[in-house]
Amino acid sequence: MASPALCPTRARLGILALALGGFGIGTNEFVAMGLLPEIAGGLHITEPIAGHVISAYALGVVVGAPVIAALTAKFNRKVVLMSLMAVFALGNVATVLAPSYPVLMAARFLAGLPHGAFFGVAALVAAQLLGPAQRAKAVAQVMTGLTVATVVGVPLASWLGQLFGWRSAFALVVVVGLVTLAAIWLWLPELGPTHATSTRTELGALKRPQVWLALVIGMVGFGGMFAVYTYIATTLTDVAGMSRTWVPLGLMVFGVGMVVGNLIGGRMADRSVIRGLYLSMASLAVVLAVFVAAAHHPFTAMLLLFGIGASGAAIAPALQTRLMDVAAEAQTLAAALNHSALNIANASGAWIGGLVIAAGYGYTAPAAAGAALAVIGLVVLTVSVALQRRTTGAVAA
Repeated sequence: MASPALCPTRARLGILALALGGFGIGTNEFVAMGLLPEIAGGLHITEPIAGHVISAYALGVVVGAPVIAALTAKFNRKVVLMSLMAVFALGNVATVLAPSYPVLMAARFLAGLPHGAFFGVAALVAAQLLGPAQRAKAVAQVMTGLTVATVVGVPLASWLGQLFGWRSAFALVVVVGLVTLAAIWLWLPELGPTHATSTRTELGALKRPQVWLALVIGMVGFGGMFAVYTYIATTLTDVAGMSRTWVPLGLMVFGVGMVVGNLIGGRMADRSVIRGLYLSMASLAVVLAVFVAAAHHPFTAMLLLFGIGASGAAIAPALQTRLMDVAAEAQTLAAALNHSALNIANASGAWIGGLVIAAGYGYTAPAAAGAALAVIGLVVLTVSVALQRRTTGAVAA
């Protein structure tokens, strides 16, 4: 519940500080995908190997989200958020200064650790600031930072990376992280420790088959989007024949698609979670398959890039809701595991995309592999629905 002594202006500033953190984390997560050629050239490695730095970040999220959420559940949330942002900034400082590929991999893993836990704690804090009646609105405002990052932060950082070298893009992320740290300290009120379920209760969700099936849907089905987006810079230049200077625009188009898809996906999930998952994942499979041919022309490449961002982002709200439905009382762990699942998709998508490129199939091959991943996700969803019908006789809408 929002504190009675907390004025609306203070609450808005607190949420703005959290959204700023989302902006920094979103920019950090996606910018490397537009700068892989620069990273590869700067470290004298191949682009598929450079793609592993994206996987390292994603694995940091996978490890950090549930572990940090469990360990910090009963701590002062303002202190937790400041600590997470400090680790985030430190990981990006290490990225900027990394002298070699192994050090860069470690730095990206470190930078990924606070990602999921920050969003999970920030959502709870935002709901506390605005009160139960505006819980959804509060969470949406925090997530606005992430969606704006895909439209503004990533293209800006990518442009800086092209102009001044890839390290400058992560230097910008460090600045955003430090500003966020100061904003949380100055604007976020002291909230103190809050009631939380026990670790045993939260971990009990892992005994539920439907939780694991929901996670696999995200891990596999969402990976197709990242298989393409990880190597989009070279795809746009070498396949579509576009100038390198147009890559930030491509990232922006993808980001706009994500914003639109997130809004549409949320509305679909409000009507029917299962139907929303089917529609969004099927759309992603189709768009990825068409991108194999569409990538050869600048206009159609941009158009389909928007579609990939939109259909991929539309999966997230339905998947989050599905996890919350099947996790029962373990809502905190469900929120954390959702970020883990999506970042496993990030890591596996980047890895699979790199494999098919390294095998000589070209830069359109990740889209074909991604379409196959989306189809597998649909199969797992169908298994999940069939199992639920068999055990309960009904499927949650």
